[in-house]
Amino acid sequence: MPVAANVSAAEIARFDELASRWWDPDGESRPLHDLNPVRLDYIAQRVPLRGARVADVGCGGGLLSEALAKAGAQVTGIDLGERVIDIARLHLHESALTVDYRRQSSAELAQAEPAAFDVVCCMELIEHVPDPAALVVDLAAMLKPGGRLFMSTLNRTPAAFGAAILGAEYLLRLLPRGTHHYAQFLKPSELARLLRHAGLEPDDVSGLGYDPLRRKAWQSRVTAVNYLLCARKPA
Repeated sequence: MPVAANVSAAEIARFDELASRWWDPDGESRPLHDLNPVRLDYIAQRVPLRGARVADVGCGGGLLSEALAKAGAQVTGIDLGERVIDIARLHLHESALTVDYRRQSSAELAQAEPAAFDVVCCMELIEHVPDPAALVVDLAAMLKPGGRLFMSTLNRTPAAFGAAILGAEYLLRLLPRGTHHYAQFLKPSELARLLRHAGLEPDDVSGLGYDPLRRKAWQSRVTAVNYLLCARKPA
């Protein structure tokens, strides 16, 4: 692991523990399976994916990466978890899709391929890194002028604490305890400020609704718990 990587070793270990069951829709990654179609639809509504060069930063076991590839994108998926990248590569033998998976940090990809991607996706990652501002700078550096960044994360509200921590981790046990830390959640206004400082222009903020009992997810106007955000790099 690169010394300067913007990552917590404990977070990497936590997600690597889930690697072998990442593609089990009824396992610990169940919420990601339920949310993934809505995340893909949010992206596809705003950019043409066929032929687009897309970076999926913090790709985990590859749920979104494969969905983007199936939609016709040329996908590079990066993560610092060795086991999750191994699982992502292994699953390509089952799906017969093509994704360029790399065990690489956001800073390394931004340095190696600046302004190379039409679309950059960073879903459910920023609340897990020590330096959110540095991550946003990396994401902006990867984008071509006119390219778009898509992110999803959790709002820092009592509702998010109740749903994502008390509900998902302790009551329903959908996620391992300790997955989330409330102090690391970002309000949409805070994330928008980081984006502007990195030279990006926020385009949209939409809520991401989720009913874990019915396993239904949807776009919403309510951003109190989960939200999706789109930003553009000026041409």
